[in-house]
Amino acid sequence: MAVVEFEGQKFTVDEDGFIEDFTTYNEAWVRYVKKEEGIDELNEEHWKVINVLQDYYKKNGIAPMVRILSKLTGFKLKHIYELFPSGPGKGACKMAGLPKPTGCV
Repeated sequence: MAVVEFEGQKFTVDEDGFIEDFTTYNEAWVRYVKKEEGIDELNEEHWKVINVLQDYYKKNGIAPMVRILSKLTGFKLKHIYELFPSGPGKGACKMAGLPKPTGCV
């Protein structure tokens, strides 16, 4: 496993850069992924997606499929891609501290 150091904190990540342990997720991780994803500022819509992803993960142990994410947030898939250019699976799930999704996210 690789270790990412950012703002004096260390995060263990998998080969795709996803955080290994959801319990180590914090604001520094969000700032790190935001920088890596090329997102200038996070707005309320970004946080809504992140919070929905985390809530769903805590309840179900997996990330929701994109159709469910779109329904839960009220955002069309196109808008989610506008918020997270690398997509809901790579960008949004990574920023939310979830493990790399499997299947169709």
